[in-house]
Amino acid sequence: MNGPGPPHVAVIGGGLAGITAAIALAESGSQVTLLEARPRLGGATCSFSRDGLVVDTGQHVFLGCCTAYRGLLAQLGMTAHAPLQRRFDVTVLAPGGRRARLRRTALPGPLHMLPALARYSFLSLAERAVVSRPALAMRGLDPGDPALDAQRFGDWLAAHGQDERSRRALWDLFTVSALNIAGDDASLTLAATVVKTGLLGKNNAADIGVPARPLGELHGDAGGAHLTALGAQVHLNAKVTAIEPIPAGRHGGNAATAPGFRIRLARPVDPASAAPDATDTQDAAAAELSADAVVLAVPHEVAARLIPPGALPPATVGGWAGLGASPIVNVHVIYDRPVTDLPFAAAVDSPVQWVFDRTAISGLNRTSGQAQYLAISLSAADEYVDVPAAQLREQFVPALAGLFPAARDATVTEFFVTRERRATFRQVPGTAALRPKPGTHLPGLVLAGAWTDTGWPDTMEGAVRSGLSAVIELRHTGLSAPGLSGAGSSDTGSSGAGFSRTGSSQAGSSRTGYVDSGLPGSEVNAPASTMEGRQ
Repeated sequence: MNGPGPPHVAVIGGGLAGITAAIALAESGSQVTLLEARPRLGGATCSFSRDGLVVDTGQHVFLGCCTAYRGLLAQLGMTAHAPLQRRFDVTVLAPGGRRARLRRTALPGPLHMLPALARYSFLSLAERAVVSRPALAMRGLDPGDPALDAQRFGDWLAAHGQDERSRRALWDLFTVSALNIAGDDASLTLAATVVKTGLLGKNNAADIGVPARPLGELHGDAGGAHLTALGAQVHLNAKVTAIEPIPAGRHGGNAATAPGFRIRLARPVDPASAAPDATDTQDAAAAELSADAVVLAVPHEVAARLIPPGALPPATVGGWAGLGASPIVNVHVIYDRPVTDLPFAAAVDSPVQWVFDRTAISGLNRTSGQAQYLAISLSAADEYVDVPAAQLREQFVPALAGLFPAARDATVTEFFVTRERRATFRQVPGTAALRPKPGTHLPGLVLAGAWTDTGWPDTMEGAVRSGLSAVIELRHTGLSAPGLSGAGSSDTGSSGAGFSRTGSSQAGSSRTGYVDSGLPGSEVNAPASTMEGRQ
């Protein structure tokens, strides 16, 4: 459509998948327009202000094996603001002052975790003695085997000697947060990906990274600034209502014009929302725009509504529309004094799953002296998502006091709740067949999002990989631009996408695979999480 010049690619959705795809395309020479329905980039990984505090919509962490996501951080200049542990090290708490520590050694994987498991006091000696049985059996599983996706992880663990206590006190620590589903109900395919990659692979694969900056700065702000520097246009508050294929020769009466797409918007884009350094202003104040190619990087429910007829069989679209949704609830508690010196901890025998110290990252330490801000992240939160904040306070303030004795004498100065009702798709058996590949029957239209067939769970790593795979698919459709044939090139094929060779990262080149720790969030353009507060 743009004649001999670089192709114009519209990226719909400004979450991690859309940001990743837009960067790779812009670096390879394409003219890029990113359209985001919300007033900010970052999708589910974003932040908001509340009474002077910076609050993340959810607590996201990542693992050392998340090479694609870490590559994106490098592209954005944010690596130093998302540090990794030197070694995997998690304190596990239980009511009554009980605690255990899971810390890896320098031994090669999978031997690196054995000493910690042998000392894990929340399991009996008999339970610890049989933990190795599923670990050894897991190494022989092929996540690509469709039969695995027909099984529940809990049933498979039980068949390998793991009783109820072992599944709740050990295996749930890793899989509930990673898959956002009750541990027993998780797809064996996805659970095997988490365990094999993070725990049975290289000894540093599970080392935990915790952002030291708010997610809005780490992803959305940095992504927007980088795209602006690359010459891309970024439009916020730009909700797309339809994508219409345009046959060749229908644009401006030029019979030589290649096929493309017309993108209709709910309202004209605001010229003020465009990146200030962008050079292409043809779409300013327009309620529609045209493009040579489209990356559709929105949640699966939205993609099902927007994908043009004929792009994929109705059964395929109907299948992914049925992936469902699993919620995450975050409980935020501010005390008048410090109650723990742990940066984060997991919990067993408690309604608390994971708890994080948010004092510094929220800015509270600069305004409130000795106060401390803790955030509880509750994955697979179906039982909590509709519970009023007052009732959650009655449950979780005592639960924290059970884990942190100092909290018993502290005063709760503020309590509020954020809810992500559609944080991820429901990662249960049978979902592997519903997740589509990036390509469609319409050349130039590709899908992205952590819900697509990345081979990985619905996580930040999966989102980044999907954006890169979408760019590879565009290259395969014949879209031409200076350097585009190398965009996203990777030795691992479409499932192992990497950044453009013009970039500084070779994300996706690791043969260990990818997974991030969970506490996952929804993909781009999802409805903003709700927030309630009580004093």
